[in-house]
Amino acid sequence: MPIRIPEALPAFGTLENENIFVMSEKRADTQDIRPLKIAILNLMPTKIVTETQLLRLLSNTPLQVEITLLKTQSYTSKNTSQEHLESFYRNFDDVKHMKFDGLIITGAPIEDKEYEDVAYWKEICDIFEWSEKNVYSCFYICWAALAALYYYHGIEKVALPEKLSGVFRHKVKKPAHPVVRGFDQYFYAPHSRHYGVRTEDIKAHDDEIDILASGEKTGVYIAASKDMRKIYVTGHSEYDHDTLKNEYFRDFAKGMNPHVPDNYFPYDDPEREPVNIWRGHAHLLYSNWLNYVVYQRTPYDLGSI
Repeated sequence: MPIRIPEALPAFGTLENENIFVMSEKRADTQDIRPLKIAILNLMPTKIVTETQLLRLLSNTPLQVEITLLKTQSYTSKNTSQEHLESFYRNFDDVKHMKFDGLIITGAPIEDKEYEDVAYWKEICDIFEWSEKNVYSCFYICWAALAALYYYHGIEKVALPEKLSGVFRHKVKKPAHPVVRGFDQYFYAPHSRHYGVRTEDIKAHDDEIDILASGEKTGVYIAASKDMRKIYVTGHSEYDHDTLKNEYFRDFAKGMNPHVPDNYFPYDDPEREPVNIWRGHAHLLYSNWLNYVVYQRTPYDLGSI
């Protein structure tokens, strides 16, 4: 079924060329169904790339998905044009009177900062608090997952010995859980981060949080609150096949001497084109969240959240 986005959004043409069913807002308004209302708080600097990645994964749903793109108002992105932001993004103040079936909060390249030192931390806290009564289920990615675990449970992030960059194997811990339903017992997903959380710190909250998948090198990858209204994902299943490649060469050009991402380039040779071995998992993760958590559980009347 279609994903509903403005026809002028750059992602519209990209997804349409991939034969993904996207629907203009004008056409969607003629259909007499209630779409799933999903907000995306995009904290990534390359917003157009990230929004396209996420919209691609939100396309396999049982109903229309109506997307609201959000940006921080306490910090202005320097890597995306103001024209794009003003055309397609809204501030939290614009939507805080509204209710949503789901909210996705992306990662952000601010891991080295203490949470309280992040320019928009207060705004993030306000959004966390608002979402408790205005969003049925939240999906936190990478930095946002660490931040939410800290905000809701007091779980501290820990610095890793070196940047975790590459495509890593994970094992499903609770195969009957709706979020990982249909996953292979072992599967792969990309990570790109300098920080993580200790598995034992999450296990200390096992009356509130289920660990759904983890990896030997990555630690906890997917976790969920018992009521599935909070989904924590520490990696980047949404990444394109060349995202880690672009990050590697970007850091290399800056003289940062990055290590070659693990299990990514064929024969660990950066001159070879990487192969996407996580696409199936990525689509299943997002469709499971949309179907089994958001669509199946959200009240039809969003006012009753």
